[in-house]
Amino acid sequence: MKYIITESQYELLTEKKREILQLPEIEYFGGWDAMQRFLEGRGNPLYSVMGDLDLHDTPISSLGNLTSVGGNLYLQGTPISSLGNLTSVGGSLDLRRTQISSLGDLTSVGGGLYLIGTPISSLGNLTSVGGSLDLGGTPLSRNMSVKEIRKQVEIGKKLYL
Repeated sequence: MKYIITESQYELLTEKKREILQLPEIEYFGGWDAMQRFLEGRGNPLYSVMGDLDLHDTPISSLGNLTSVGGNLYLQGTPISSLGNLTSVGGSLDLRRTQISSLGDLTSVGGGLYLIGTPISSLGNLTSVGGSLDLGGTPLSRNMSVKEIRKQVEIGKKLYL
């Protein structure tokens, strides 16, 4: 049996993997806002930051189309509530004192993951943390056992509840 489809339907079926724009550290752009203006001018593509990304105490609610950070990602003290399209952080991820309730699509953190004092209720798709995982003062620390957490996430160092 043969099916006749339009060119646009064929493109959807064979959709090429969306390219991810590789960006240096945000200092290259003069800060987060300037980098966001640059990305808007490019149509808000998926992007990755190769080095560290320090946004602590920045008024940010989502990371949008950021897919990965090669170094550390500092978000402590921000009003962030969504990690957007973020799937990996090569270094540590600091989310202390944020409004994060789920890690969404995040699958791996190469260093430590710090969720102290957040309303985190789901580890989402997280499968590995290379350093320590700190869940102190979170709903997860009260609702999940060490065994349950370690069953879902491979933790390289210590787990703090």
